[in-house]
Amino acid sequence: MFENALTRFSFIIALLVVPLVMTPALARPVDGFADLAEKLTPAVVNISTSQTVEERRSRGPGQPPFDRFFEEFFNQRRGGGKAPSQKVSSLGSGFVVDPKGIIITNNHVIEEADEITVTFSDGSKLDAELIGRDPKTDLALLKVSSKKNLPFVPLGDSDKARVGDWVIAIGNPFGLGGSLSAGVISAINRDINAGPYDSFIQTDAAINRGNSGGPLFNMKGEVIGVNSAIISPSGGSVGIGFSIPSNLAKTVTAQLQDFGETRRGWLGVRIQQVTDELADGLSLGKARGALVSEISPDGPAEKGGVKVGDVIVRFDGKLVPTMRDLPRIVAETKIDKPVQVEVIRRGKSRMLKIVTGRLEEASTKATQEERPQEKARTTDDVTILGITVQSLSRENRQRFGLAEDVIGAVIIDVARDSAAFEAGIRPGDVVSEIDQKSVGSAEAAVDALKAAKKTGRNSVLAFIRSGETVRFIAIPLSD
Repeated sequence: MFENALTRFSFIIALLVVPLVMTPALARPVDGFADLAEKLTPAVVNISTSQTVEERRSRGPGQPPFDRFFEEFFNQRRGGGKAPSQKVSSLGSGFVVDPKGIIITNNHVIEEADEITVTFSDGSKLDAELIGRDPKTDLALLKVSSKKNLPFVPLGDSDKARVGDWVIAIGNPFGLGGSLSAGVISAINRDINAGPYDSFIQTDAAINRGNSGGPLFNMKGEVIGVNSAIISPSGGSVGIGFSIPSNLAKTVTAQLQDFGETRRGWLGVRIQQVTDELADGLSLGKARGALVSEISPDGPAEKGGVKVGDVIVRFDGKLVPTMRDLPRIVAETKIDKPVQVEVIRRGKSRMLKIVTGRLEEASTKATQEERPQEKARTTDDVTILGITVQSLSRENRQRFGLAEDVIGAVIIDVARDSAAFEAGIRPGDVVSEIDQKSVGSAEAAVDALKAAKKTGRNSVLAFIRSGETVRFIAIPLSD
């Protein structure tokens, strides 16, 4: 009897507690989204494009010979050997951000279009002119001419968006204009390998084909994202959609409107991710920042005093949490602007003053620095930690295709069961620095590794050249 009473008591407590815990997580705005939809929908437009392409008639080498003969015969009877052209249409979304007719959409919506038509929620249509586009961020800016001011929506601050915030998407999925879907922000600063400046807002609001270029709104009615991509094996929404943050869109579209093109900042470095192992060798404490592995000659970084092996942790007052954050931060910086850059060099913080350049002015020539002439040249093999190295010589330069200006110790062999092999070290790699100190021979490399082992550390930082690629590797110090 006591057990039955206890069971009933527990059940009652569960009934009382669960709703209190669950209700806030599932609560929608009290009045729903109707008021927002009525206010915002007039500024969201459908974008249709057309492109003239040549019709492909031939089925290729595998086409039956008689089919090809009759196809060519009838094509010539129609007046020539060229296949007739046809128009290809596509649909997408966009939104007005200026009452004078400025519209934001995706680059892939209007790319290679001959004609662009904008359809408003009231059914009216206007031809659009392309102001500019930016494939790297998948953004484009259009202009329509209207005798009256057009309804528009403001761009909000996407940096204030938080995981769990309610958002709504309005667009043209599958050609069904004026469609609204609601959801929450699932993640921020998402990298999906779509471009060099990925920082997507991820949402579970339904985004489908045709939603591209449409707005993602917060509950204030501000645009915080431009819907751009989905992950879906079927082509339909599975609750994983991605939007370009509005703050990135502000910068890009402002440049497109002013110049018809983007003008990005340029630093002139090649960088790599800082792993936990590299952080240990760099005395960083924890993995952060962007590790400089190469510097462009006469670029802003070289002129500002940046060195190979520096870790950039702050740029123009903005933290650089990971490697992929730096290109976006630099790109958004004004050209010719003097900025303060914090680097960690040999475990110590340094402040450098750098004047940003323009990305398009970046030199395409090789970025190798001039190297001093190598001194010792022997062919004696030395093995340590499963790595067999030689000093550079004419023979092994020829064997591994190494240029005369490359210095260091060349790796001849790596034991497959060694920690060094697991770390990615391979024959033909050249070690030019160990523990951020230059090594010009096999003997110097081995001495540096032995010295590092005596410190009791788990790994040591090495600067490696693999073909045309240079990078830092944390060499494990365990046999």
